[in-house]
Amino acid sequence: MNKQQLFENIKRKQSFLCVGLDTDIKKIPQHLLNEEDPIFAFNKAIIDATAPYCIAYKPNLAFYESMGVKGWISFEKTIKYLNENYPDQFIIADAKRGDIGNTSAMYARTFFEEIDLDAVTVAPYMGEDSVTPFLGYEGKWVILLALTSNKGSHDFQLTTDESGERLFEKVLRKSQEWGNDENMMYVVGATQGKMFEDIRKVAPNHFLLVPGIGAQGGSLEDVCKYGMNSTCGLIVNNSRAIIYADSTENFATVAGEKAKEMQQQMAEQLKELL
Repeated sequence: MNKQQLFENIKRKQSFLCVGLDTDIKKIPQHLLNEEDPIFAFNKAIIDATAPYCIAYKPNLAFYESMGVKGWISFEKTIKYLNENYPDQFIIADAKRGDIGNTSAMYARTFFEEIDLDAVTVAPYMGEDSVTPFLGYEGKWVILLALTSNKGSHDFQLTTDESGERLFEKVLRKSQEWGNDENMMYVVGATQGKMFEDIRKVAPNHFLLVPGIGAQGGSLEDVCKYGMNSTCGLIVNNSRAIIYADSTENFATVAGEKAKEMQQQMAEQLKELL
């Protein structure tokens, strides 16, 4: 999916919501444990209920890898179900990969050839040769960690060099020598608030994947005020507040209602842009 197609989906759905499929076997409704594949059964119900209100899904690989082979099977079934039934959805593997070149090439082959996802999150710490193998696939995206929403982000990402440039700004500037706004996005946590202004000074045209709305306390209004650009430029993720909003047999219906509420808030934010 290219940048224009992504923006067209945002305009059509009046939404820039990404639903995070952080599916934990210990948190899903108990009645699903009787299913042959409880994780896939949960994901399928959540997807069917929320697809009208979002433009992307982001399964976090840790939740699937924690279950070994069974988890990978559930993950692959989820991706196949999305590709076959909701081909307009932008699918992100939240995998945070990044290693020496030949290893990154294998990760890229996994996610872009074997599983056929749209994007994968990548850690930039090892530099250019750990990122560029992911950039060699037409229509696929690298989503590079830039300024995250966790408390520990201050340990490294906000440190400054002798010229006063912060590490996340260095990541933004340097990485634009490797990719562009047609194949690279950045992760910026919603809890960073006004810091989005600084992000946009360095990366005005890139899409930003924004976790941290909802359970982590980020403000959608602040993210839009400081981070939105002329093509929206935002994919805002919400996981727990949607998928675990209810633990009864009505869990999917409630998840759909929560997704719709967020879509309506986003439609308000998009009014001036569109």
